[in-house]
Amino acid sequence: MAKRHFTPSLFRFLKDLDANNEREWFGEHKDRYLDSVQEPAMEFIIDFKPKLEKISPHFTAEAKTVGGSLFRIHRDTRFSKDKTPYKQNTGMQFRHESAKDAHAPGFYLHLQPGESFAGVGLWRPETKVAYQIREYIAEHPAEWKKATRGKRFTDVWGLGGESLVRPPKGFDPDDPLIDDLKRKDFIASTRLTQKQITSEGFIDEYAKLNKRAAPFMEVLCNAVGVPF
Repeated sequence: MAKRHFTPSLFRFLKDLDANNEREWFGEHKDRYLDSVQEPAMEFIIDFKPKLEKISPHFTAEAKTVGGSLFRIHRDTRFSKDKTPYKQNTGMQFRHESAKDAHAPGFYLHLQPGESFAGVGLWRPETKVAYQIREYIAEHPAEWKKATRGKRFTDVWGLGGESLVRPPKGFDPDDPLIDDLKRKDFIASTRLTQKQITSEGFIDEYAKLNKRAAPFMEVLCNAVGVPF
């Protein structure tokens, strides 16, 4: 029988947190957070590990409350005008084994009332890494097009993120892939519904989505010089 990891109580908690984003409220409702959000997410990460290994043995699923695959619910408000202490979502990042932070190829799951999605790719790499990816795309256009234009990918995933206004230095403005070469983010996403996420067997559906994105992830790994 298929397993159910997340229930509507997760979304109810996040919705209530959005309306009561204060440390005192969170302290009074921390048991709800642990029962409805953190513990189910930890179990999901544990159960996803063998499925992730089948997609690629070089990505990690770590069920740790700090430094693992689950993002902290606390916001970093040090340099933000928005001082609300908590995120209105829970996020899980399955990073590459060589990654030291989130800015490396990874699989991502974002749970938020009305705004849930799965994501893949590399968000806002540093300039040097972005140029590595652009050079790889320019030198391997067929591989990039196969990974990002194929029906198996586009039926589920849509490329997104921000782009440069002008063509990057050193690249032909008339290159047929110039729109891809102008990308600042090399990511793709697909929307998820609450019904999907709270259904039995969602973990298998999530694994299948990521399997469809494997060629895209492999291109990015090749581009930045890490194994897939």
